[in-house]
Amino acid sequence: MSLRACALALAATAVLTTLPAVAVAATGPISATGLDRYEHQPLLWKSCVLGPGDDTGKELEKAGARCADVTVPLDYTDPGGRTITVAISRIAAADTAHRVGSLLLNTGGPGGTDLGDPPWVHDALRDVGDRYDIVGMDPRFVGRSTPLDCGWPTGSPFRFAGHDRAGFDRMTALQRDLADRCRATNADVLPYITTRNTARDMDVVRAALGERRVSYLGYSYGTYLGEVYATMFPGRTDRMVLDGVIDPARYSPRLLVGTEAINEKALRHWAAWAAQHDADYGLGTTRDAVLATIDRIQHAATERPLTIGGGSTPSYRLDEHTVPFMVFSGLSDDTEPARRSFASVIRTMWQAAQGRPAEPDADLAAALDFVLKGGDGGSAYGSVQTAILCGDVAAPRDPEVYWRGIQRSRERHPLMGPFTNDITPCAFWDRPRERPTAVRHDLPALMVNATGDPRTPYAGATAMHRAWPSSRLVTVNGADQHGIFGSYGNVCADDTVNAYLRTGKLPTADVACAGSVPTGGTRGPRAGR
Repeated sequence: MSLRACALALAATAVLTTLPAVAVAATGPISATGLDRYEHQPLLWKSCVLGPGDDTGKELEKAGARCADVTVPLDYTDPGGRTITVAISRIAAADTAHRVGSLLLNTGGPGGTDLGDPPWVHDALRDVGDRYDIVGMDPRFVGRSTPLDCGWPTGSPFRFAGHDRAGFDRMTALQRDLADRCRATNADVLPYITTRNTARDMDVVRAALGERRVSYLGYSYGTYLGEVYATMFPGRTDRMVLDGVIDPARYSPRLLVGTEAINEKALRHWAAWAAQHDADYGLGTTRDAVLATIDRIQHAATERPLTIGGGSTPSYRLDEHTVPFMVFSGLSDDTEPARRSFASVIRTMWQAAQGRPAEPDADLAAALDFVLKGGDGGSAYGSVQTAILCGDVAAPRDPEVYWRGIQRSRERHPLMGPFTNDITPCAFWDRPRERPTAVRHDLPALMVNATGDPRTPYAGATAMHRAWPSSRLVTVNGADQHGIFGSYGNVCADDTVNAYLRTGKLPTADVACAGSVPTGGTRGPRAGR
């Protein structure tokens, strides 16, 4: 998986609105009154191809998918008011004699597009795929749904706080500016860009598809969305798979706080691999030497921004605030291709740190354009991801709360601590209109998690497993991987998921899978969401 794919997946951020906050109890759907016209709307299925350059549409068409737009209310408390559209795609079940129903997908984010995912999911399901209508849905304000774009000059506001108070103050000013941009351009819709409203949209999609219940496959943030949907709409889920499980008790705009140690462990594992490939990348012949190279890169960026490109590519400048983002972005995938891609990124930054010419390859150039300039859809991605996180759960508003956390974490985690604890635009966001969903009700879901997952730590999966005692947990031991099913190449995990989706029967006990040598396919969920 390329670094750009990781960057798209890892930008956990926040934004702002000035509309007044109204507390609404998080007990379920706001109201079914007035939703009949949405739930019974006819769907106009059409070609997914928007034009000659639409590669996603072409892949969908090749796989036999068709697309439709579903009309939903912007505000579910006012179903007769303003409407928006949610874009969906569907590969219809070929084995109609054994059809199970619709399988809805969310491969993470928040803010990730899922319209193009049915083809690779169909392949991952192998013989089971033909039994489902596989449905990709771009959540509200994402992708081909009614869009949101705050005009940001970055694809992610996630930054390293800096080595001193002056650096932190610069980041505070940046986050306030990003929040102001969203408020100025989208204040009328920001309060409604939430996980709870996406769950309500999912239920409208379920009804419009003519399904009494739907099955669900969710990765990372998609696991939280699935947990919220199952809580808000009990009895409307069939078979549910959650991969890279978020503990809903920890879900917030500060979800990465506390993941410093597990990310550093993944970094050490990668550094040991890089040391074995010193002849290819020149980063050091031992694990500690490779880690020292990364420290030198960060020190050089603190002294003066690193210049990457400027020859055959545009020029990019990485400073102390953005180098840790690039490091963090490479730690959610421990497959061989991903490790090589990450090593190439570090090598390029090391060349720049030494004052040598440092030309990025195509993937790195795209990642830098996304992160530093908001190019290739980065502004929209960061905007909507931020809107969801800030709209779901309130964040501390006092910058001093963040500064104290940064200083505490800096002592033990000098690279990761000031990154995961840094302030975000959520500090400047109005209170959410609804309280966070209290995920409850036991549910017989199948959960999958790697023990070394640096994005959704294994402890979150075990906590959710305890909350839903009828569930089963598939543990992939010894893998620093975020997102397993269908993309990692672990036969044990893939077979267990497919058996469950084929029969509807959970394993009789939890399943432990050995961490196999991963194949590292290029398809699958976006790591880090």
